[in-house]
Amino acid sequence: MMKSERKTEGTSVRNVFITSLIAGGAAGTFVDVALFPLDTLKTRLQSVQGFLKAGGFTGLYRGIYPVIVGSAPTAALFFLTYEEIKTIMQPKISAKYYTVLHMGAATLGEMVACLIRVPVEVIKQRKQALIHDKESLGLKLLYRGYLSTVLRDTPFSIVQFPLWEYLKKFYSFHIKREIYPVESAICGAISGSISATVTTPLDVAKTRIMLANRTMLSSQLTILNILRETYVENGFRGLFAGLGPRLVWITLGGFIFFGVYEEARVLTGNILNVKIIAT
Repeated sequence: MMKSERKTEGTSVRNVFITSLIAGGAAGTFVDVALFPLDTLKTRLQSVQGFLKAGGFTGLYRGIYPVIVGSAPTAALFFLTYEEIKTIMQPKISAKYYTVLHMGAATLGEMVACLIRVPVEVIKQRKQALIHDKESLGLKLLYRGYLSTVLRDTPFSIVQFPLWEYLKKFYSFHIKREIYPVESAICGAISGSISATVTTPLDVAKTRIMLANRTMLSSQLTILNILRETYVENGFRGLFAGLGPRLVWITLGGFIFFGVYEEARVLTGNILNVKIIAT
């Protein structure tokens, strides 16, 4: 590889790193804060103690502080991983394997992002459901639900991101131009709504594991056990508890998230290009 080519590739990777960090962080924080009440309602509907005992319609912003702190680094970590893998691997493989690449990149992105997302979710959801922990949460409890969160978010992203990429490509081909951020946002909302629906049972299991009494054994808190208990107690209705708020939250969130992400990425990319030209 020639020196100029290596320099161009290095600049491209650096630009992806910076734009993913800024755009992902901005989009994640904006969505999580703006739509937090819907997330609270969803959590309370999925709680074992029941919607009203978990707080009902009161205090819908309980637990928002850990979200404010954790949203930006969580989203930034996901997009850093996702976009870096795409940038490095896409030139090296055939276009027919791009869907598999997007699935793999999304899976690794979720595994990395969950290192921050899970402790934030545990603290947030316990506050949302009015669970008052007299003692500080230990590391083991903070990461309770890591596997269930990864197993929820990975299928979600495996459906959402390849579908988002496909819809953007299909629409761009149809209109014969690059799509605008608002059009990318619509694609994100559609892909998010589909992903939210099919992964709701996993979300129910994840919520119940995170809200479980701290004395419960890990062997009791497996996804299959929780799903089985939920089905026995409430049937299919229980498995899809909170679907309404979750669907609205993720559909609106997908529209806002991908719109803000694309807009921030364009703006950041323009700034970086100006700096590169100036130097």
